[in-house]
Amino acid sequence: MKNRLFLIFFTCTLIAFGQNEITVHPAMEVLKEFDKVRDFTMDASGSEAYFTIQSQTEEVSVISTSSKNGDAWGTPMVAPFSGTYKDMEPFLSPDGLRLYFVSNRPLHDSISGTKDYDIWYVERLSKTSAWSQPINMGKPINSEHNEFYPTVAQNGNFYYTADRPESKGEDDIFFSEFKNGTYSEPISLDENINSKGYEYNAYISKEDTYLIFGGYNREDGQGSGDLYISFKNASGEWSKARPLPQPINSKQMDYCPFVDETNNILYFTSRRTSNPDGPILTMESLVQFLNSYENGNSRLYKTGIKPMQLQP
Repeated sequence: MKNRLFLIFFTCTLIAFGQNEITVHPAMEVLKEFDKVRDFTMDASGSEAYFTIQSQTEEVSVISTSSKNGDAWGTPMVAPFSGTYKDMEPFLSPDGLRLYFVSNRPLHDSISGTKDYDIWYVERLSKTSAWSQPINMGKPINSEHNEFYPTVAQNGNFYYTADRPESKGEDDIFFSEFKNGTYSEPISLDENINSKGYEYNAYISKEDTYLIFGGYNREDGQGSGDLYISFKNASGEWSKARPLPQPINSKQMDYCPFVDETNNILYFTSRRTSNPDGPILTMESLVQFLNSYENGNSRLYKTGIKPMQLQP
């Protein structure tokens, strides 16, 4: 029965997309030279983007930015607030005036060394203004445990990943309501989202109506990490999360979703690998494969998606 229900959902999903309409493309060719790129956020105009570039060992993890001129993204630059500590997972607020990110930087410049991962933010007065110095979110969002991958709706409601003791398993997606100018004590979302395994990298829609997130090695997945979607009903309850269809999900790690809701484009990170054109018998063919976009490195991809058509 379980397999039958999943088949029905999967078939309906293909119909919603159009069976020949799901195509996945490289998101930013200007990032091809970097072996490890992950997460992505963009302003509402589609002209300003932030993402993380890392070394293979992740000893270096830097938030970078690029601006779009016409149809082309410009050369990436290190964001002015990044580069000293391990920074990653930027997220622009819907108005574009605050950028949240994750860092292991100390709470104060006078303190040497690093701490656990917290959520920080920088802010600006206008889109042409300079970013402020980083500000720690503080409690109740941050704790003595690790916090990751912030995302915020227009109403201020805050979603993120954490490995707190109250998690239902490993990492969970946590939620904190923004009410009367303050954040409520975070809670782990229910079993329709979280499980005994790993849930992570949530994207919340601007209207706080759907959530796309990563789930690791689930029974209904393709293997490794997959992207899932859940919808909030009028009572504030989340539907049972469903996997996004292939080829969005692959047998490799697919994670870090972001949706350009204006143009219905899903951006995500993947370590997918394309099959080489025949056996690799020469150094030339080896170099050609290693220099290809789908070579197993962490890359940014994009595809057209209309999440509301995926409601069960």
